[in-house]
Amino acid sequence: MGKRKRGSFHRGDSPEPTDFGLGATLAYLKGDGDTHTADSSKDDEGWTVVGGKAEKRRTEKLARGNSERERRRDAASKRARRQSPSPRLSPSPDPTLDVERDPEDGPAIAPGTMPAIFEGNPFAPKAGESDEHAAPPRNPFSTREKEAEQGKDSPEDIAKSREERGKARKLERHYPVIRHSHNARLGGITKVSDLQVLALYILADGTAPQWVAVENRANIRKVVVLMVPGLEMAMFNGRLPLESGRAEDEFAETDTNTRPKRLDIRHDDYHPAKLKYDRLPGPLKPLSDIFPDVWPIAGPSESRGKNHVKLHSPMHAMLSSQVPKTQEEKQLKKSGKHKGPLPQDSKHWENQRTPITKYLASLADQQENEYVIHPVWFTTDEAKKAARQRRINARCTAEDGWVDSRVTCLEEGDVPDQDIEQGSITAGRRVLAVDCEMCKDQSDVSVLTRISLVDWDGNVVMDKLVKPNTPIKDYLTQWSGITEEMLRDVTTTLSDIQRELLDVLTPQTILIGHSLNSDLNAMKLTHPFLIDTGILFPHIKGPPYKQSLKWLAQKFLKKDIQKGTDGHDSIEDAKTCLGLVKQKCERGPKWGTSETNAESIFKRLERTKRPKTNDEFRAGALVDWGNPNQGPGAQAKVAVGCDSDAEVVAGIEHVLSGLAVGKNGTTETVDFVFARLRELELVRGWWDDGRASDESKARRQAALERLGLPLDGEMEMTDEALGKEVTKTVEKIVSIHRKLPPCTALVVYSGTGDPREVRLLRQLQDRHREEYRVKKWDEVTKWGPEEDEKLSRAVKKAKNGVGFMVVK
Repeated sequence: MGKRKRGSFHRGDSPEPTDFGLGATLAYLKGDGDTHTADSSKDDEGWTVVGGKAEKRRTEKLARGNSERERRRDAASKRARRQSPSPRLSPSPDPTLDVERDPEDGPAIAPGTMPAIFEGNPFAPKAGESDEHAAPPRNPFSTREKEAEQGKDSPEDIAKSREERGKARKLERHYPVIRHSHNARLGGITKVSDLQVLALYILADGTAPQWVAVENRANIRKVVVLMVPGLEMAMFNGRLPLESGRAEDEFAETDTNTRPKRLDIRHDDYHPAKLKYDRLPGPLKPLSDIFPDVWPIAGPSESRGKNHVKLHSPMHAMLSSQVPKTQEEKQLKKSGKHKGPLPQDSKHWENQRTPITKYLASLADQQENEYVIHPVWFTTDEAKKAARQRRINARCTAEDGWVDSRVTCLEEGDVPDQDIEQGSITAGRRVLAVDCEMCKDQSDVSVLTRISLVDWDGNVVMDKLVKPNTPIKDYLTQWSGITEEMLRDVTTTLSDIQRELLDVLTPQTILIGHSLNSDLNAMKLTHPFLIDTGILFPHIKGPPYKQSLKWLAQKFLKKDIQKGTDGHDSIEDAKTCLGLVKQKCERGPKWGTSETNAESIFKRLERTKRPKTNDEFRAGALVDWGNPNQGPGAQAKVAVGCDSDAEVVAGIEHVLSGLAVGKNGTTETVDFVFARLRELELVRGWWDDGRASDESKARRQAALERLGLPLDGEMEMTDEALGKEVTKTVEKIVSIHRKLPPCTALVVYSGTGDPREVRLLRQLQDRHREEYRVKKWDEVTKWGPEEDEKLSRAVKKAKNGVGFMVVK
């Protein structure tokens, strides 16, 4: 209920009314003193109460509540004044009021005086100043001017600061997160290439991943990818102990109460597991404070049929990106008007002119593609005898109508440097492209019915029909183009063709073709210097799969061949093989492989503009052991070489600081960083430098010496020793995370599991191939289907790695 002033006088019936000044009013509002006109027992004195008794009781109750709140405010204000180092300017209540004052409030202001800030017009010009030259009026109630007076910033800076605080509050509401969604499409294990897709989705033009959810990705400013070989899932599920004790598999059923609980995740599982602190061994516990989950991540491998045959580089898989299709290509494929493969785009490709001799099929290539091997490949009598025995068993000897070109040793094919024209692609060799057409005889054996030879300039050297020695059962006209009528008057036999070929194929002649082993089988001929376009342009699935010559012509030559139903033209096919080889020599060894449509991830990032900028493009950095300007680091804007993991950690911090000097001599702002920690890999014996440069081998040896490890890299580690090494690596991961700026995505992955068994089996396979040339068959290192299966199991096991991801 409201109260109404009725013109009462102060105590003592003074004829003058009480002066309720501004100071007293402010003091009342601030709660600095009791400014009631009467004590609580005389609440109604000087006021007219409107309403009944009930209303009066409510008013009294409200007044008591207000008094209690004022008392609390007053106590808080006193505490603040005691703690404040600066004097506090506070107006005193009117001394004519009967109010108790706290002695700590200082002397009262004399009657009739007011603080300076309340005297006169605070907005008027100072004395002696004209309105024209007067300083801007000062508003004593302005928070901005008070902040400026305290030396914080100018009004403009304060406005900017407020804007930044507003942005910070907005960012807090929309902070980016990478999380596993239960609705995510997990059709199989996550691959290293999927991690690359995640990075490109955040920073560039990558597609959205289906296996993880990225919330508010536009607010993610940087991405750091850290490769840590040596970590594996067995450390997390307890199968590889990192502390004293036994592995989980060694606990008996009676030990269920003492068995430590670990993460429930297996090698064949592809779902992530929550990183629970109490279920991790001591060395790995700090990871649970950073990452929400641990992911099974599959490294890249190569398969042939059902068998896994090789591990590929997990570093290359991350840093080599598939070139996205252009809008024209997408529309062309979507329309359905185009049949066959899309023509190969070469806009991003950098040519590397290569002599033709670099593409000669090796002995291993010929063995894998079921060639009959020319005797010149075998260098000892024992090996030659063994090879001859194999040809006898396969019925590929002279008695079976086979001939070998007149080459006595591989060195005969070499051309002296003085005879090679500078820059010549053919390297002084004579190059012939061959294509044959075959029909089937009564035994369902393919027999030669037409042969065409074309030289390097496209001139036809030979084009003849051949009369088989056995009756033809099927002319295969729809493919061969051969009819019974065409062969009726032909007298040229296979022996005639062989004699001509032996005169044409000199030691310095290179024979090229597509699936050339089939043509040579039809000619019953061997030659050591061969180029097979089926090998040069491999199928994505690897041997024994091969792309057809028609497909290769459409893809790389933009040419349609083998059209219609009248069969193939062997001259056209030979010229097509010749065109493919010429293009390979001009483009480089990787042209036509899986890397034809791949580019460095650093190059792809450089085509993407930074958000809210018009002319700034993304930039990437590589921080790694060794010379970073070689290999993938050659395409990075910033490259930092290191000799230890500690230097890698410092290098990441330096690059992210914006002070790193790029290859153009200026400091670079970096959006993407790839780095690798290698000491755990080194300690565990996973680091393989068998094909590395001498510089890399020396760096590895120096690191082994510094860490006090055997120089041969072989060392059996106890659980505690391995745990200590893992602890050191985890501490470096934690240190890197701590130094990252906010809104930075951190992706950590191991690459693969333990690769040592795969390495040993591959070495055994290589030894078998080498001994195949020089030893007797019974002395050659054994390698057969059983070993193929063992290698496949080892590769399948070793490709399993781990990964983590989070946004700081």
